Amino acid sequence: MRHFDFAAALLSAAILAGCGGNNTPQFSSVVSFGDSLSDIGTYSVGTVRALGGGKYTVNDPASKNWIELMATKLNVAAPCPAQTGLQGDAAQGFSVPVTNFTNCTAYAQGGARVTNPVGPGNRALGGSAAILGQLTVPVVTQIQTHLNSRGGSFTGNEVVFVMAGGNDVFINLATVGAGGSPTAAVTAMGTAGAELGGYVKNLVVGKGAKYVVVVNLPDVSKTPFALSQSAETQGLINTMVTTFNSQLQQGLSGTDVLLVDAYTVSRDQNANPAKYGLTNVTAPACDLTPARNPLGSSLVCTRANLAAGATDTYQYADTVHPTPYGYRLLADLVTAQMGSRGWL
Repeated sequence: MRHFDFAAALLSAAILAGCGGNNTPQFSSVVSFGDSLSDIGTYSVGTVRALGGGKYTVNDPASKNWIELMATKLNVAAPCPAQTGLQGDAAQGFSVPVTNFTNCTAYAQGGARVTNPVGPGNRALGGSAAILGQLTVPVVTQIQTHLNSRGGSFTGNEVVFVMAGGNDVFINLATVGAGGSPTAAVTAMGTAGAELGGYVKNLVVGKGAKYVVVVNLPDVSKTPFALSQSAETQGLINTMVTTFNSQLQQGLSGTDVLLVDAYTVSRDQNANPAKYGLTNVTAPACDLTPARNPLGSSLVCTRANLAAGATDTYQYADTVHPTPYGYRLLADLVTAQMGSRGWL
């Protein structure tokens, strides 16, 4: 895969932005589909909200994930969650009625997969997943919900962001851990990547969207979660990710979709953190012990329960989700690529 020069891309974007010009699109809104990396508050209800959480990062009033940051950069209103609620343990405050907001266009949900409706945290998995009861509406359904509420098409003036696949990694990896075939897991990831590409091509571009940005999977094998696994498992995770990304790219062929290569950049961030202003790329910034964090997740992480010595320049909030700074790096990457395309 071609090496991505992050600094050069940012400079190029700045030059393009400075040139201005009448051909630069004026966007009406942001529409986002995906998983926890793009979720701006689906589960900010009940006990999650009471604990100061709601996003998968270090939560505070100023914390924004990359979707919110992109809205600011595009000078449009930040989208609101299209659906909120939880289906978990009522006694612990994790059972909150599902509410749909047809005027909101941030569809991404923590735990969401590409096609399968049962993702991490969904009550159907039982065990600890049933305690939280994440909705995990898959991307294909997210897209269809948007189309159903808007006459079956996009306007062509919105920017559509799509990023998914991580939860397919975690579910397929769990299947391997339960005795499943690694080969089957890799095949399943390829299928998910191809499906996502097809959904974007047919249900987004094919339904009138003109400005579509798809971010591929970062290298999950370099996350704190993966680094706690065996070398063999890390290798399997990387193969799953690259297979997904390859099939996603193939599925988008023939379209004008902007495919942002987060995979290559994430590997460079891990190898050369100082280049990106990162001081730690291997440990979570959040204290995930039960006494400090009842869910063991950045979903309820705040500045009040950070790990000792954690700083704002850590890459990860928990074992897989970025800190606000990590999200800023992702937004900068997307901005640079949109600028190179002439969309900014």
